[in-house]
Amino acid sequence: MRSTILAMTAAALALACTVGSGPVASAATWPTPSGQQPVSATISVSGTRDGNMVRYYGTGPLGSGGQEEGQSPIFKLANGAVLKNVIIGAPAADGIHCTGTCTLQNVWWEDVGEDAATFKGTSSSQTMTIDGGGARAASDKVFQHNGPGTMYIRNFQVETFGKLYRSCGNCSSQYARHVVISNVTATYPGKTLAGINTNYGDTARFSGITIVGDSGKKIVICEKYKGVTSGEPTKIGSGADGVNCFYAASDITYR
Repeated sequence: MRSTILAMTAAALALACTVGSGPVASAATWPTPSGQQPVSATISVSGTRDGNMVRYYGTGPLGSGGQEEGQSPIFKLANGAVLKNVIIGAPAADGIHCTGTCTLQNVWWEDVGEDAATFKGTSSSQTMTIDGGGARAASDKVFQHNGPGTMYIRNFQVETFGKLYRSCGNCSSQYARHVVISNVTATYPGKTLAGINTNYGDTARFSGITIVGDSGKKIVICEKYKGVTSGEPTKIGSGADGVNCFYAASDITYR
């Protein structure tokens, strides 16, 4: 009981230190690590790997866990791989890379580095599924989608974040990308649940979304961009439209 209380207190203090103003509320209960393991070289995963709730964190050459590009991931998942029951601590470097269809079950990011996880699939039929877990302290993106295919984010908790999901706005190769976000609790402060490129045919679908502590409704549900293959994408709008962004008022609950 004491360890659980201490963990929850630490989470609340970390959030309070990050936020300068606005409501501070957390719906997440963060797990206590069963142990710690430093990682100095990317761990390759094929098949299923159960981390047994060990905290993994990057060291040395993997990267600082800041926003500089080109950092290495702590885990690299092969096509068909499953990673479960893992805590990613700080520094998190570039989190997790999926090279094809992959599943992340009950994975938690205590302090998101460059990105929590990146989907680098090669086929429109491939999927990345995030089921359970949570992420916090993401100054930019939580989940980055660079290849084609569909990302599923469900039963997830996020707090203190820039974007929960972003379809790459300026990758040299662009595709129609899709995201399905369901049963997700987002705790303010946060900026956007999903950013997509409508000019490439991206779609984002939402259901069972709970937003905590955002009385001003500042978190954008679906943000639309004109993506590019070089330079910077242009923000062109936001909101449900039945073409690229799919949700109804009943899909979003504020508390």
